[in-house]
Amino acid sequence: MQQIGQIPVFILCGGLGTRIKEETEFKPKPMVPIGQHPILWHIMHLYRRHGFRKFVLCSGFKSEVIKSYFLNYASMNSDFTVDLKTNNLTVHSIDHEEDWEVTVAYTGEATMTGGRVAIAAEKYLGNSEHFAVTYGDGLSNVNLSAEFAFHSSHGRIGTVLGVNPPSRFGEILLDGDEVVEFSEKPEFKENWINGGFFFFRREFAAKYLSKEEGCVLEKGPLVKLAEDRQLNIYRHRGFWACMDTQRDRDQLNQLWNSGQAPWTVSLATDIENLKLARSL
Repeated sequence: MQQIGQIPVFILCGGLGTRIKEETEFKPKPMVPIGQHPILWHIMHLYRRHGFRKFVLCSGFKSEVIKSYFLNYASMNSDFTVDLKTNNLTVHSIDHEEDWEVTVAYTGEATMTGGRVAIAAEKYLGNSEHFAVTYGDGLSNVNLSAEFAFHSSHGRIGTVLGVNPPSRFGEILLDGDEVVEFSEKPEFKENWINGGFFFFRREFAAKYLSKEEGCVLEKGPLVKLAEDRQLNIYRHRGFWACMDTQRDRDQLNQLWNSGQAPWTVSLATDIENLKLARSL
C-alpha cells in the first residue's frame, strides 16, 4: 500500500459560494472562518490527523486570498524580523505545528469541479498511485485512514464517502388522516448521499476526467465510473456537515466554540478505529 503521507489531497477551493454570499463577497468559501481559522484549515487538519500531509488546493474565485494566507502562514503564526531596506524576512522559532506541503493551483474562475481536479492533477499528481479529492466546505469525523485502507483493499478505481444525515425537515407518517409517527429530524434510513472525501486510483484522472471547463465531477466522470462498476461506497454514520448556508456556518461555529467539535476526534481514537477496520 502506498504511504499515506505521499498521497496528494486535491481540495476544491474555486467555487463562488453564492448561497453564502454574506461571507463570500470578499473571500472564497473555503476561507470562511470557523472559530479563528478558515474551514479549509479544519479540513486539512482532519486529513493530517490520519497521516495525509500533501495538499493541492484547486483555486479559482478570489484565489489571491488563499495564496496570501499560505504564503504568510509562517510569519503570521510566529515571531519574525524584517529588514525594511532589503525586505529580507527572518522567521524565528516556528509557533505552529502544521507540517503540510501546500500547492495552490489556479484552475480558472468558471471551471467546474471535474475540470479543476483534471487541471491540477496533470501538474501535481506525479507518480502517485492514488489520490484523494474533497470539497472545501465539508467537515466530518470520518476515519480517513480506514477509508483509504478500504479503498486500497477492494481494487476498484474509486471510493466515495457515503453519509446518512438527518433531514432538515420533520417527517410525518400517516395512516389516513391519523399521524402515527412524528420525527423532527429523521435519518434517511438507507438513503446514502455523496459526502465527498473521495479516493481514486490514478487512472481515474487519465480515463474519466477532462480539463474542459464544463466537466462536472459529480455528473459525467462519477456517473461513468459507477456504470463501469468501478466505484465503491465507504459508509459513514458519524458526524458530517456541509457549510452551504449562513445557518450551516453558525451551527459549525457553535460546535467549535463548545470545545466539542466532532471533527476534532482524537488521534488515539482514529488509530483504534483503523485497527478495527483492518481486522474486519
